[in-house]
Amino acid sequence: MSATFADVIATATARLRAAGVETPERDARRLVAFAAGIGADRLSLHLRDAFEGGEALENALAAREERRPVSHIIGERLFYGRPFRVTADVLDPRPETETLVAAALEKPFERVLDLGSGTGCILLTLLAECPGSTGLGVDASPAALDVARSNAAALGIDAEFRQSDWFGAVTGQFDLIVSNPPYIAAAEMVGLAPETRLWEPRMALTDEADGLSAYRAIAAGASAHLAPGGRLMVEVGATQAAAVAEIFGAAGLEDIGFRTDLDGRRRVVIGNAERP
Repeated sequence: MSATFADVIATATARLRAAGVETPERDARRLVAFAAGIGADRLSLHLRDAFEGGEALENALAAREERRPVSHIIGERLFYGRPFRVTADVLDPRPETETLVAAALEKPFERVLDLGSGTGCILLTLLAECPGSTGLGVDASPAALDVARSNAAALGIDAEFRQSDWFGAVTGQFDLIVSNPPYIAAAEMVGLAPETRLWEPRMALTDEADGLSAYRAIAAGASAHLAPGGRLMVEVGATQAAAVAEIFGAAGLEDIGFRTDLDGRRRVVIGNAERP
């Protein structure tokens, strides 16, 4: 008798738990659904059905046991309700970053710049949620830009992506600048979960210094690229908000504020250009 979906989920959960995976049951369900070629939201409808797809599941579980992120295995991650292609060349979109998107959508904008665009999830979400707006996403990694462009095409969103080291290849002004830059200090890298430390691009995680270098560069260049009254918004680490706010203030940004994530941590720092 063939094993049912319920059987293989139980076995997969036990394997992932033994491998030290923090969310073994959730990950097992996602990988079983992926191996079977069905949506994870429909898995409960098949629990008593015979499972076929053993080879695909074995490959997926072996990768997860090596602590490869689920998004890398299945090739995508949902962000703000939309699927984004994910590879080892880009940072895995995280729920915390949705806080940045929600804050940016509090006020209308016409032209947005995304610094360090990665998958393009921030820029593409903002453009999708604000019809009629236009945007530019820049990243230092050509491979990341390829991923971002593929996500734009898959979602049917018109956006420009360009290789640039922060503002290096950026011209013009924007009424919204957003960024989720590398903010992990070099000394903190060793303490990261294996999924992050071993599999995500290091250049998207750390500045190889104190974790604040990117904010200094962004704040220094913002005034030349913000339209009068424009907003600069960045995601920060859980303990960095005060330090980044100080950097923004020293760069001449005004009305500095914060937005908190679902855990109540200051996750977004906002600065405004001088109004006309």
